[in-house]
Amino acid sequence: MAERYFRAPLSFQVPLAFAAFAAAFTFVATFTALAHDIKEQEETMTEHPYAGEHSYTGMWVTEDNHIRHELLPNGRYVEARGTRERAYEGRYWVTGDHIDYKDDTGFTAAGDFRDGVLYHAGMVLRRR
Repeated sequence: MAERYFRAPLSFQVPLAFAAFAAAFTFVATFTALAHDIKEQEETMTEHPYAGEHSYTGMWVTEDNHIRHELLPNGRYVEARGTRERAYEGRYWVTGDHIDYKDDTGFTAAGDFRDGVLYHAGMVLRRR
């Protein structure tokens, strides 16, 4: 008897089931598209060869020598902070005078080279 009062009529059950299916499909499609865009961006970034494309390889340091970026010719970098010689490591990509970083944990950052100076995340680094 209680079922009679709490059960939705069949005319409501079909549209509700369709709405649930549509919502699930939309979620999966959105997630798939986002994952595809991220993978495509990473593939685009890894297509760039490193050696010989730019003249920015070498050591870049802040004025107090606390932050040190070593840009290696193979597209890898090592960042030292204070006494930590390998605080962060990852890959970098140079496009013109712009540099993009992605460390091995997935963190990303960017910077720009202007007049022999690297401006990165509020820091000013000069070649040593």
